[in-house]
Amino acid sequence: MPVELRKGGLHVSGTPLWLDARRKSELSFVSHAHTDHIARHERVIATAATLRIMEHRLGPLQSKLPVPYHRPFRLGDLDVELMPAGHVLGSAQIRVTRPDGHRIVYTGDIGFEPSSTAEPASMLACDTLVLESTFGMPRFRFPPKERIVDEIEQWARRALSRGVRPILYAYSLGKGQEIIHQLHARGLKVCAHPSIHEVSMLYTELGVKMNVRRFEGTFDEGEVGVFPPFGKSPALKEIYPKTTAVLTGWALEPWAARRYGADIAFPMSDHADFPALMRCARESGAREVITVHGFAKDLAKALNAEGIFARAVTQVVQMELPLAADPGQSELGL
Repeated sequence: MPVELRKGGLHVSGTPLWLDARRKSELSFVSHAHTDHIARHERVIATAATLRIMEHRLGPLQSKLPVPYHRPFRLGDLDVELMPAGHVLGSAQIRVTRPDGHRIVYTGDIGFEPSSTAEPASMLACDTLVLESTFGMPRFRFPPKERIVDEIEQWARRALSRGVRPILYAYSLGKGQEIIHQLHARGLKVCAHPSIHEVSMLYTELGVKMNVRRFEGTFDEGEVGVFPPFGKSPALKEIYPKTTAVLTGWALEPWAARRYGADIAFPMSDHADFPALMRCARESGAREVITVHGFAKDLAKALNAEGIFARAVTQVVQMELPLAADPGQSELGL
């Protein structure tokens, strides 16, 4: 099989290359710098932006290879290319072409909604697609981001007009910068928790200017607060009156606001929803789709129902299925 699940994460079979390895490895591609995708690898392949944010979070890296988008390079006997993933600034997909010509694409976390702070994702042709499946269930269909941001703006302005402080909960990397950028563009002032402010300053350093004040215990008149959803600042307990909202794709679930300790939840996500994941699989032309994370089995089932051979990375392969589709191909489309 072209990609296998090992104890440390995903591994490209027959090569030293790992994909977002969860523990230290000899060589790993890192798709983006969220903490559940990074580790202190001996050698790292990533975009310059991802490497910069990784070092902010982990300290100096032992050995790193910054790779621009759309610039193929050789890695041993492999041809490798990185393309945008649309998830956060610097996020990337990787396409690995083996000596036999077989093309493997690993999407990492991917998003196709337009973003003001991340490069737009590419649709990539391949033979094996390893597809992130966080929202791989039919019920996850997100409204257009523009409409969601309109609703967030209206919610914030209503609160401010009543003398109530609006506080948004968003992840320190990615969604925090996206909502700061969007609200500033709509004329609102934003004050962010130090962890979000620090990453925002990295965005500015990397070419995406962020206009946001660092929270130092108090708010100025007319400011919207942006804070991480977990480990909330104790200083927020002193802010009264306030209203809170969490920005998450899980907002489509009835329990979302309660889980995050918020008054309301807005379905703003930097992950692809179900229709976008299905379209990505179809347009890739892949003979095999391997789904990972989230609702991997459900997405694989939906793809199989459309005639696309798919399996969750944790599922045992039924050898007769791919052979029935094309007797000229060996198992798994290799």
